[in-house]
Amino acid sequence: MCYVYAEKPEPVLPSYAWSINEPLGLREESTIDTLFQNYHLRSVAAMAYPAYATTGNLGAEGLNLKYFDRKPTSDFFFQDALSAWMPNFYEQVFYNTRIPMTLLSYNTGGSRDNGQDRLSGTFSGNINKNAQVGAMLDYLYSKGSYNYQADKDLSWGFNGSYIGDRYEFQGYFNHYNFLNKENGGIEDDLYITDPAEIQGGSTKVDFKTIPTNLSKAHSKIVAQKFLMNHRYKVGFYKEEHLDDTTVVKTYVPVSSFIWTMKYDASKHIFKNDNLSEGKEFWENQYINPNGTDDRTQYWALTNTVGISLLEGFNKYAKAGLAAYVTHQIRSYTQAPDTVTGTEQAAGLTPNPFPDIKAKEKQNLMWVGAQLTKQQGTYLTYDVKGEIGLVGPASGEVKIDGKINTRFPLLGDTVGLTAYGKFENVAPPYLYNNYVSNHFIWKNDFSKIRKVRVGGILTVPYTNTRLNIGVENVQNYIYFDKTCKPVQHSGSVQVFNATLSQHLGYRALNWDNEITYQTSTEEGVIPLPKLSIYSNAYLTFKVARVLDVQLGIDCSYYTKYKSVAYQPATMTFYNQDEVECGGFPYMNAYVNMKLSKVRFYVMMSHVNQGMTEDNYFSMPHYPLNPRRFLLGLTIDFAN
Repeated sequence: MCYVYAEKPEPVLPSYAWSINEPLGLREESTIDTLFQNYHLRSVAAMAYPAYATTGNLGAEGLNLKYFDRKPTSDFFFQDALSAWMPNFYEQVFYNTRIPMTLLSYNTGGSRDNGQDRLSGTFSGNINKNAQVGAMLDYLYSKGSYNYQADKDLSWGFNGSYIGDRYEFQGYFNHYNFLNKENGGIEDDLYITDPAEIQGGSTKVDFKTIPTNLSKAHSKIVAQKFLMNHRYKVGFYKEEHLDDTTVVKTYVPVSSFIWTMKYDASKHIFKNDNLSEGKEFWENQYINPNGTDDRTQYWALTNTVGISLLEGFNKYAKAGLAAYVTHQIRSYTQAPDTVTGTEQAAGLTPNPFPDIKAKEKQNLMWVGAQLTKQQGTYLTYDVKGEIGLVGPASGEVKIDGKINTRFPLLGDTVGLTAYGKFENVAPPYLYNNYVSNHFIWKNDFSKIRKVRVGGILTVPYTNTRLNIGVENVQNYIYFDKTCKPVQHSGSVQVFNATLSQHLGYRALNWDNEITYQTSTEEGVIPLPKLSIYSNAYLTFKVARVLDVQLGIDCSYYTKYKSVAYQPATMTFYNQDEVECGGFPYMNAYVNMKLSKVRFYVMMSHVNQGMTEDNYFSMPHYPLNPRRFLLGLTIDFAN
């Protein structure tokens, strides 16, 4: 009998999105940004996260106050303060769309003197069912509500992917150029808390005329991030008889060979051209008595090669198993100290560590393994472990895992996730060796050890999500009130419990996220004990075509001895004099969607003047006062 062979037809899938996890590029489901609800939040600096300490301006520096949600410290710590606006390597989203997709967004607000504008766009188009290309642009320019606070953040990039039977590719290149004015905070908090006292009885405040500590200083971060992930799959064809004469062949991969390469290049510049302000604001001048022009550069090239046995190629292959080797080259360039003895007499502070190298290069290597189960209705898991072998990574150990299960309960399917992590890692090079005009330090910090365990319970029937975890960290490194890194020799325990709850009846909705966290050493890891994000709103349609979300939201966290901000190093340091928090920050908004168009109007910080005027999330950095904002996004389905 003569058979007709054909490839098995694939169903036409809807558009979908994914991100990849490190280091082998396994795909994880993501979302396409088409929801109109809560669209307004992208324009409020204070709500980049539910609890957020910020210098105030959209696109400026800030720190997530929920400890369990913080991103790991990077090897180039300057850019950590901008992590809300500068995604890390594995937050890139790829899209597969049946038709080309273009999302174009414009957000604006404020007046001529304090306006903020943000133009962003995302494009993705499929060459065929396997291959796609994409691009992104994000330009944010905000003058800020206070003087010498403007920032200009530009991001752009390209990405592409190919998902075939035998070969897979995922890659992107992103460029970041972030320029931020640094005002060092306002000179006197009374301009916010009690303007009548400092202004001779007048309660009206011109926020743009409040004196600031710095007027001619700025920070700049220029970064490029390039990643490509290749996977070649080896397998066999499986035949399926559709009828007496037709046989369909399906390719079944058994194992794969992986190569991931990523390149990260970053440069930090800090300039201050006002000599008198600099001498008053900083205690030390090490290199230049006439101003500051600090420049620190970093690049890292990382290659990972691995081999994996794939999950699901037969009924006995219940999990995927991979082994890999990672090699990295890191390079640091700092400002050399070239001050001579004659210049030293001009009033400069003597360099306490003249032996710090202006250039340093490191070679590091790790070996690791990953066990995954991504297929299955009731049980999935992902466990990864690696050991450092060469260079500063020698002796490092990292183990990270999670297991997900689902089970029926009360007529619904409940999800339960258990997670755990153990790390014993070397501190970043710049924590041990740093040279600049105002700060020089040389340390010999020990490895940082962390153990974290926790679980997440999800109940769809009641719209409930509960995340409880605890972490023990030894040799934790933080910046003390001298704005220099120090290491705590003992242990610190951090407990976290976050409850997310949606309540609704017909058009009325109420979303809440409540986090309780506590640190056993508040002088080492200061945290607000309680933080709340609450959002009450109505959802309805107008004329059956216009979707509307009308509501008011609020973020709040309890008072604590807040972190403070050091502009010369873009770091957050611990202080024990000023408490911040204890105030609600509220927005009144309307989000709408008409066909492919989403738009919003809002009044941010609508409760200013109605509650206590102590809206500082960090010492001397007040949040934006009340302002009107609006935004528009168009989904061009070509």
